[in-house]
Amino acid sequence: MEDSLRIQRFDQLPSATQFASQIESRNVPAVFVGCVKDWKAVSKWNPCNGGLDYLEERVGSFMVEAMLSRTAPVFYGDLRSHERVPLPFSTFIGFCKQHRQNVDNSCSFNSNSEGHKPGESDTEQGCSPFVDAAPQQIYLAQVPIINAENEERVQLETLREDMQLPAILEEKNLSSINLWMNNAKARSSAHYDPHHNLLCIVTGRKQVVLWPPSASPMLYPMPIYGEASNHSSVALENPDFSVHPRAQYSMEYSQKVILHAGDALFIPEGWFHQVDSYDLTIAVNYWWCSSIMSSLADHMDAYYLRRILRRLTDREMDQVLLKGSTAMWRQERNIPELPCNKAILCELNLITFLPDQVDHSLDQASQRKDLKGKEQKHSLLLHELEPYALQALHKLVALVQDRVNASDQNKPVLSTSTNGLMCYAIDERNKTLMTEIFHLEDDPVAKILWILEPCNFQDMFLAMAHNFPRTLEALILHLLSPVGAEVLTRKFDDIDKQNSEEHRNKFYQVFYGVFDNQFAAMDAILNGKESFARQAFKNVLDKYLGGNFNVPKLCVGRDIL
Repeated sequence: MEDSLRIQRFDQLPSATQFASQIESRNVPAVFVGCVKDWKAVSKWNPCNGGLDYLEERVGSFMVEAMLSRTAPVFYGDLRSHERVPLPFSTFIGFCKQHRQNVDNSCSFNSNSEGHKPGESDTEQGCSPFVDAAPQQIYLAQVPIINAENEERVQLETLREDMQLPAILEEKNLSSINLWMNNAKARSSAHYDPHHNLLCIVTGRKQVVLWPPSASPMLYPMPIYGEASNHSSVALENPDFSVHPRAQYSMEYSQKVILHAGDALFIPEGWFHQVDSYDLTIAVNYWWCSSIMSSLADHMDAYYLRRILRRLTDREMDQVLLKGSTAMWRQERNIPELPCNKAILCELNLITFLPDQVDHSLDQASQRKDLKGKEQKHSLLLHELEPYALQALHKLVALVQDRVNASDQNKPVLSTSTNGLMCYAIDERNKTLMTEIFHLEDDPVAKILWILEPCNFQDMFLAMAHNFPRTLEALILHLLSPVGAEVLTRKFDDIDKQNSEEHRNKFYQVFYGVFDNQFAAMDAILNGKESFARQAFKNVLDKYLGGNFNVPKLCVGRDIL
């Protein structure tokens, strides 16, 4: 968990201005200890003080809508797992009284006097209310006390007299105030709300586990087009990691707080939370629209959607490369150099499977210059390469040779290029295989390129262009996978940042000058790069929007890749 996302804890309620500027604007949860302890409701609704009789007298005749769950004591947000049933509030009070009689220690309910003391930790380990719960329960979930959008749904407005609006909300346009009351232990499924939320505990206790929106992939949100799109599809009390493998890491991104009577928790919009309620817990929550959402104009939605998806896709590409790179980097960097560089030179010089011809028209008169500003020449002999660049070149040439030989039992197919040179074509099956590689650890070419420093990367390709132009052509046109294309272009970006414009132009002139059709080479690289980004985009849709989306394949002219 990043430090910037750590839940804040306040022993005093800040002012409305401080809350808006220092807490709400950060979109990070905050606990306000004892901020509603002076409410009349805290004492009058307390079951140990005759609170059930008080509520029955005040609102017992009111009809409320209760949640009846077949999966109790877990209450899932999906409509398929529960139903809403109308009943008199007095009937629910009867359920509460009956349950109290069945509990040996009825005073285990946390009254305000039993609330935690100043300095007591808000995080507790190994304390779970989710034990010996009743097999079936009725839960008063989100019963409206006020509802700005639908006044007809308001059921318990008279209870507002027992509450005092927290100072931090005095300037907010509230969407609703709701009552939450359970007669026995209960758990809500992990979900997020599209509004900011202030959850206030009137009596009892709640345990809240929270995840930032960035942890959505670990919680497998329900499909965005579904009825319960703001809920996790993972049953966290009994997860099936074969179905939801990322869920096994979900708790690494979570934070847990225990709320007692008189406490309040600010839950920012978009934060997933799972709430465990102890026996007979009563809470009130306030919802209001965030300043970000209220300021979004409808005509900008399409633009923001594209920007956000682009950012998530870029981040996904970075993560895919980083995921397999760290261990691989150590492994490759620790490989000792071959016993003798001369042995590599001899082996390279003996490779005759591709009739490479050295292009002596390259500017061999210019002086060599590295990426830090020294003089540079744009055709390199093998013995001029640094050891690691020479090793990388050796590996790449060997990979091309292996693929050519494997394509037709060591009898590669010959074709004639436009300049009369003989070159080799890779079997179409190998090309198809390469187009399906999206992970760094699966592609030996991408692995070699990824760990090269920019200077070695540039020198190696200059040497390959000078000494093995047909090998370079085969590598780019036939052995470049989507992840390989992404790595290649990122390395291009690295050397672009360190080279002057003049030397950048010369490098690409040499690199692309190898190809009979430079546009075909550019297409191969760009198509591979876009294919990698397209797969990352599909991953984003799956992780953050839920559902298995099929993105159309990239079309180039009449060809479909």
